[in-house]
Amino acid sequence: ALETLKMFEKKDSRVKSAAATNLSFLYYLGNELEQATNYADLAINSDRYNPAALTNKGNIVFANGDCEKAAEFYKEALRNDSLCTEALYNLGLAYKKLNRIDEALDCFLKLHAILPNSAQVLYQLASIYQVMEDPSQAIEWLLQLISVVPTDPHVLSKLGSLYDTEGDKSQAFHYYCESYRYFPSNIEVIEWLGAYYID
Repeated sequence: ALETLKMFEKKDSRVKSAAATNLSFLYYLGNELEQATNYADLAINSDRYNPAALTNKGNIVFANGDCEKAAEFYKEALRNDSLCTEALYNLGLAYKKLNRIDEALDCFLKLHAILPNSAQVLYQLASIYQVMEDPSQAIEWLLQLISVVPTDPHVLSKLGSLYDTEGDKSQAFHYYCESYRYFPSNIEVIEWLGAYYID
């Protein structure tokens, strides 16, 4: 893939930008951040309005630990294409990492309007409400999430934990049992179930 894409480097700016964007992404996936940066810069220089190139650059900056600067790249990508879901999702993650919870929530709610059945978006919404210490809202989003991925043991155990926190032992038991059914090796779930049976 790398060799094929490198053949397009000599083409006109739009083709060069697309090839450089893909090369940047491949190097990013291979954790070769220096090469990924070089190709992201090439892609942006070839086409300043390429939202995928800007998102890649944001991802690289994010991986290097500069969430504030990454957020700027994601926002620029969104200015060029307001429906760039990758940029919007990553902007939400950057805000979450920066502890700007209201702005993160806003990003994920917008994404939910665009991608109503995205498991990742539903999970992030539940996670944000958990951070905001609103367990009932977190439960609502997790219930939507298990309608999309009904066999995810992590989500089921999280639901069990939230119901337990809310004092609803029967619902907690139900979701912990479901989690155990799909992944019987989770020690925390086993401990909770053991304590429940002792009670």
